[in-house]
Amino acid sequence: MTLIRSLNVYDFEFSYEGLAFITEKQASETRLARVIVEPKDILLNITGASVARCCIVPEHLLPARVNQHVSLVRVDPNRVDSHYVLYCINSPVYKRQLLTLAQGGATREALTKEIIGNFEIPLPPLPTQRKIAAVLSAYDDLIENNTRRIKILEDMAQTIYREWFVHFRFPGHENVKMVESELGLIPEGWKVGRLGDIAESVRRNVKPSDVDQETPYLGLEHLPRKSIALSNWDIVDSINSSKLAFKKGEILFGKIRPYFHKVVVAPLDGICSSDTIVIRSKEPECFARTLACVFSEHFVEYATATSQGTKMPRADWKVLVKYPVMIPPKSISQRFSALVQDIVPQIHNLIFRNRNLRQTRDLLLPKLISGELDVSDLDIITN
Repeated sequence: MTLIRSLNVYDFEFSYEGLAFITEKQASETRLARVIVEPKDILLNITGASVARCCIVPEHLLPARVNQHVSLVRVDPNRVDSHYVLYCINSPVYKRQLLTLAQGGATREALTKEIIGNFEIPLPPLPTQRKIAAVLSAYDDLIENNTRRIKILEDMAQTIYREWFVHFRFPGHENVKMVESELGLIPEGWKVGRLGDIAESVRRNVKPSDVDQETPYLGLEHLPRKSIALSNWDIVDSINSSKLAFKKGEILFGKIRPYFHKVVVAPLDGICSSDTIVIRSKEPECFARTLACVFSEHFVEYATATSQGTKMPRADWKVLVKYPVMIPPKSISQRFSALVQDIVPQIHNLIFRNRNLRQTRDLLLPKLISGELDVSDLDIITN
């Protein structure tokens, strides 16, 4: 049975990262027995830094329970459309109101059952609610489809890397003899090298005052976990300390708490936190292997095991360069590079499509909720 926690709940979107599971017995013997999730329930975070984030529960996760940091908002389907309520909560005016109410807590940000129950939103006739939800859901459906495509492309690249460079099932492997090496049997003609043989760290120190204030800025909080697809960033005018510059196509590795597995390929030029390692391959044909290596679970485990510090462990590039990597013949490296270098631009294209879709949805959202854009007479098919 699925256990939904606050870390899974984002505005409009459900994150599957860190999804937990419990047994029927565990659910029945605790307070979780009272929080049975039903189809179309709205998941609303009620405490902490993520307070007021909300999304609709994915029905394929049912049966499910939520922990004490997530509340279920359930509507009367004969009077209210749950997706319409979701969009109301996520519209700027009502989101600000919820956040203000949450900050009224004595010790920390929190939304109580009473606050949620008394929270007022506009309620047009049900057909109009459904039309508003249908318009906005069209954008979210496209975003979700693009996100799935990104995941498929990422999985494809990692699968090819494991097949070729871990299991040595590369094209033509049947005709290549295996020979002994320091890491065991490897294909004849291959070598065991180190990450430092194919990649280097780039440190371009910059002050925010020296760059355009609209320059993209990436903090560690912007880097997604276990995905190379970076889709969120701020701009330089939101920071005031020295940072590092990076170029489009370079690899960014979050070195604080490396077990968070924050590794992305920059889709644009910008500056980033100095707690990020900017990695560049030494040769163009090494880019794909560098990316696949530093994104791999094994490398992240190595970075975690060799990091320094207890509360805020940091990975050290001087140590990471010693990580062993396979050095194949140039023809194999070039062939793998061609495959991955076709995948990365596709991912970046989907990233910018989703950003445009989100911007358009967020522009329409308050106008639809407020009634500034009237959809009541539109011929929209709704369920």
